[in-house]
Amino acid sequence: MLIEKLAAGVVQVQTPIGPRYVIPSFVQRVYLLWMFRNFAILPHAVLSRRQQRMIDRMCGEQRFASMPYVNGMDDVPVIGTVERRPPPGADPLPPRRPVVSETARVLTAEARQRS
Repeated sequence: MLIEKLAAGVVQVQTPIGPRYVIPSFVQRVYLLWMFRNFAILPHAVLSRRQQRMIDRMCGEQRFASMPYVNGMDDVPVIGTVERRPPPGADPLPPRRPVVSETARVLTAEARQRS
């Protein structure tokens, strides 16, 4: 299995839109095998800056596996999985409406009636 990963392994990157499979170069595969020697899944935050830059560069190169290739992922060895969560504040959610309890509504209605 190690030889198969070295010869044709891919890296699975978990993104907010779903998993993507990156095709690394041979030298990158050697380094990735060392990176994932103890764990099959690593969060992006626990990687060193050098490793984070390498993953970011690989994703930026747009060398992703094509859809027919992804559908047969049972045949392709996955070297490891990187969990990429968006950094805090990168994609802010819309502001939430405050939760108003039933007692607050009753108290507000009573205050309006007294005025």
